[in-house]
Amino acid sequence: MNAVAVDRDTREAVEAFMFREAELLDGGQFREWLGLLDPDIRYVVPVRTTREDSAGWVGAIAHWNDDYTGLEMRVLRGETDFSWAESPRSRTRHFVSNIRTVAGPEADELTVRSNLLFFRSRGDSGRWELLSAERVDVLRRTDDSLRLA
Repeated sequence: MNAVAVDRDTREAVEAFMFREAELLDGGQFREWLGLLDPDIRYVVPVRTTREDSAGWVGAIAHWNDDYTGLEMRVLRGETDFSWAESPRSRTRHFVSNIRTVAGPEADELTVRSNLLFFRSRGDSGRWELLSAERVDVLRRTDDSLRLA
């Protein structure tokens, strides 16, 4: 990670952005969430393996590897009657912490690492899922906001 520090205002803007993203996702406001994305986004969730002889990531495959159009299609499909996997809709909570921000590879970009604890439950079963992860994001500065790139 590039070690060029950012100023306090930038750090606070990044934190507000990350918390707003979590709020939109947990509230089911997926179209609004799309508004946080840069049109050239590449959204990758790599597959993690547990092996002694490996760095832990499988580079050739991913749980998700979408561009903006792919993410938009997921959101639009979720609004149809054919989204059976999310009927009823999951109850989620994104807990974002340990947000670390440094200058990114380009002048208008920031590299952001954060820790995520994701909780999901569905229906009245009492069963739930918990996922712990580290995120590495690129945020791009625009004239009036930050965008996930």
